[in-house]
Amino acid sequence: MTLHDIPLRTLAGEPTTLGAFEGSAVLLVNVASQCGLTPQYAGLERLQKEYAGRGFTVVGVPCNQFAGQEPGTAEEIETFCSTTYGVSFPLLEKTEVNGEGRHPLYAELTKLADAEGAAGDVQWNFEKFLISPDGEPVARIRPGVEPEAPEVVSVIEANLPQR
Repeated sequence: MTLHDIPLRTLAGEPTTLGAFEGSAVLLVNVASQCGLTPQYAGLERLQKEYAGRGFTVVGVPCNQFAGQEPGTAEEIETFCSTTYGVSFPLLEKTEVNGEGRHPLYAELTKLADAEGAAGDVQWNFEKFLISPDGEPVARIRPGVEPEAPEVVSVIEANLPQR
């Protein structure tokens, strides 16, 4: 079983998997609407626009586990993302990324170490995981790193599918 096979739900509650993006690089990001890092949505959307035509997508995963910074309903999250940041990338349902209720997707992703060699719990909102086109986690980028930072762009470009 790969990350592509783990059952997920869209923000609208529809069943899906990351297999919907098989053949594309995916930047999976746990997001929140009321966080000091929320402006990272703008950079994520720019990455989406720049690389979508080359086999890439951002996938946002709303999470309310960090200081209650994503308290909204699915409809409120959708409205906030679209009206405030023009988000066009897909969003999943609100998900637990740490603790006993950790979603199976994050149980797998948190095994991956970051650039400093640290694995384990997601540190905060806007932690980023790059998943290769074949469903393998290949990079973990901590929350304080901006989406358009050179180290993020370079790992995205290195993992775009060859066309």
